[in-house]
Amino acid sequence: MQVIGFCRFSYPAQGGFQVEHDDTTAREAYLYAPARLEERFRHFEAICLPGLRAQTDRDFVFLVLTGTSLPARYRDRLEALLSDLPQARVVSRPPGPHRAVCQEVINAARDMDRPCLQFRHDDDDAVAVDFVETLREAALDTSALRAKHRLVGYDWNRGYVARPDAEGLCGEETVTPFWGVAQAMAVKPGVKQTIMNFGHNKILRFMPTVTFTDRPMYVRGHNDHNDSRQKSHVKPAALPRLDTTAEALLRERFAIDADQVRRIFA
Repeated sequence: MQVIGFCRFSYPAQGGFQVEHDDTTAREAYLYAPARLEERFRHFEAICLPGLRAQTDRDFVFLVLTGTSLPARYRDRLEALLSDLPQARVVSRPPGPHRAVCQEVINAARDMDRPCLQFRHDDDDAVAVDFVETLREAALDTSALRAKHRLVGYDWNRGYVARPDAEGLCGEETVTPFWGVAQAMAVKPGVKQTIMNFGHNKILRFMPTVTFTDRPMYVRGHNDHNDSRQKSHVKPAALPRLDTTAEALLRERFAIDADQVRRIFA
């Protein structure tokens, strides 16, 4: 089965954001603000990419969607960070309808004659080093279910919420279903709908889903520029400082090195 991961890196879509802007120019100004992009790059490097580089099953594609208007210096920095991840492909598109553009990019990378496993991934989140391997196993374990349905959803709901800073990591374990990280979908050959055609917390309305809670499978990044944290009613989360035991667990499960985090955020 083909496995495709999909990540939006400050793509100025029409729609797809909880925070609205008056027009594309305003959205690009927000997305490309130097302070915001610096934070996104730091999270991308420290939290997102280590676990993808360390996957026990390396047979996957990781699509990174960005805008054609992303300034050249940031595009170069993005390419440099991905240079040692052979599964990564940077894809640039002009602003367009969020779901339609995401669908087109994913399907352009597909072999439509093969079943496809797709997972969505934010640039400040992480999946465990065995996520792709575990996803394949889950798909094989549910072969009968996949045979009956065009789409089948998978959700690993145990993980961590974490905030990196110059002192390391603050965080805590959580069990949160359909949070949009360590979440995937099996798609039958020829089916053009993708995981990005569905809101992550609404996917269970449209297809059978299977949930796993046995071990931590994600780190949900927590930072000032999370799209979900921009509204006035969202309160800051007080996360405890991780001790050396918890740091070791994140290093083992997600390849997130607290010393590297301290260096990047210093």
